[in-house]
Amino acid sequence: MNEISEHDIIVVGGGAAGLRAAIAAVQTDPGLDVAIVSKVYPMRSHTVSAEGGAAAVIKPNDSLDEHIDDTISGSDWLADQDVVEAFVREAPHELIQLEHWGCPWSREADGSIAVRPFGGMKIERTWFAADKVGFHLLHTLFQTSLKFETIKRYDEWYGTKLLVENGRCQGIVAIELRSGQVRALVANAVILCTGGAGRIYPFTTNGAIKTGDGMAMAYRAGVPLKDMEFVQYHPTGLPGTGILITEAARGEGGILVNKDGYRYLQDYGLGPPEPWPRLRAMELGPRDKLSQAFVHETRKGRTFAGPYGDYVHLDVRHLGEEKINTKIPFVRELAHRYVGIDPVHEPIPVRPVVHYMMGGVHTDVSGATPVPGLYAAGEAACVSINGANRLGSNSLTECLVFGARAGRHAAAFAAQRPPRDRAALVAQARDEAQRVAANFIRKDTGAERVAALRAEMTRAMEEGTGIYRDEASLRKTCDVLRALRDRFPNIRLDDRSLSFNTELITALELDFMLDVAEAVAHSALARTESRGSHQRTDHPRRDDSRFLKHTLAYRTDTAPRIDYLDVVITRWPPAERVYGR
Repeated sequence: MNEISEHDIIVVGGGAAGLRAAIAAVQTDPGLDVAIVSKVYPMRSHTVSAEGGAAAVIKPNDSLDEHIDDTISGSDWLADQDVVEAFVREAPHELIQLEHWGCPWSREADGSIAVRPFGGMKIERTWFAADKVGFHLLHTLFQTSLKFETIKRYDEWYGTKLLVENGRCQGIVAIELRSGQVRALVANAVILCTGGAGRIYPFTTNGAIKTGDGMAMAYRAGVPLKDMEFVQYHPTGLPGTGILITEAARGEGGILVNKDGYRYLQDYGLGPPEPWPRLRAMELGPRDKLSQAFVHETRKGRTFAGPYGDYVHLDVRHLGEEKINTKIPFVRELAHRYVGIDPVHEPIPVRPVVHYMMGGVHTDVSGATPVPGLYAAGEAACVSINGANRLGSNSLTECLVFGARAGRHAAAFAAQRPPRDRAALVAQARDEAQRVAANFIRKDTGAERVAALRAEMTRAMEEGTGIYRDEASLRKTCDVLRALRDRFPNIRLDDRSLSFNTELITALELDFMLDVAEAVAHSALARTESRGSHQRTDHPRRDDSRFLKHTLAYRTDTAPRIDYLDVVITRWPPAERVYGR
């Protein structure tokens, strides 16, 4: 192996959070050498698939307190309120900064920023660029990053291990996909921006790359994973593919109807069926409640039956062709390409699909983890602004705000130039290279296959930790995951090559996903209440007396160890979540 490359900061992940962190780091200290390590070319990061928008207060009828209140109530009071306040306060600056860097936000007729309604927000505050927001946002960040000569990129390198020595994170081990070379990438600080882990489920909006790599690397380094039981289902994914039909379609006036043509959300505490354009709840309720309503409709036999399961209709026909082409053209394109319909003339079949993980690597408001020198931001992290349920359009802004915060604080830490134990770090990297070779590349025995184990894992997660859970389903899932973990060492690969060995990478991803899946299942088993996206049919009520707390899952040689941390309450005491009144 080419044993070592040295930098001041390593950012793992080239999406919105990672690029924003790298830019903030070099702006804080232009002399820093910053490396971005990404398993895909940055413009293929999953940020590019975000469609609907990014939230920040910009209009005179809005206020910071209103955005804070919506976010905290949307989280079912599990968000840390001091963190939410910081997030909301810094959000407008970040989106205006993107404007200055060239992001083509959609405009009102007078030239001001246009905003649209989004689920769970009482006031219109979601900035958008038609319905390709992630695409434009990622382009803007990537092009801006190219201005800085001190930002270097390792495109198509896959991180497998954090280098922790003397109690401090000092880099990562990564595999270059093109050559199969394993290298120690050493730095004074590491920022994990690797995204979520939706691929632990079988039906998800998430791209194939979202396998929880950064979460699992931090978990293995002793950092707890926080609030992992809270997994968000988006109510409008396409049956069969899981491709997202953005919330913007409902923000612009789309309605959800069952097989009888009835707007069923009015039956689930989400408000009266006010006609478009006066939608304020109903279809613009929070994602957890809309997904739960779908389950109830299915049980009542009021959904359509299809080859990929039950579904309902998202109807945007009343918006008219001009508005659809102007505001949600990508929705029309997706419906045409993947369902074979034109939403100008036909309703779109949709069903809930795993979309986002509220949980992640435990960090403070600056993105710092309990391990000195290690930071995290974006969906990989749990800072915690999302609590038990994330509001749509907060996530892109979260990547910007906390990517920037993590970049600035990592820069300050790295500038101290703490000494590195190069020999020990190289030895760790050699051990990791030997582990990969012995367990996968050179191993010619074993009866287990990656695809089979992965299918069993995703099926167990869907059956046991879906929209509704109970003790029996959760215990069964925990048992299945533990059995899969025990079987994993018996995996055998067919591909023993070094160059672009995708079978090897999928095996390493599965290893990480099993860790993340266990953290989700055991965290859900331990939380005997219902809150936000975590709905226990055997414990149907929210229990603030026992569970107004964050879950912390620690990795052990057996089942995860579960601990708790108090939620920070400032000015918003817990109350009932009410929509549509």
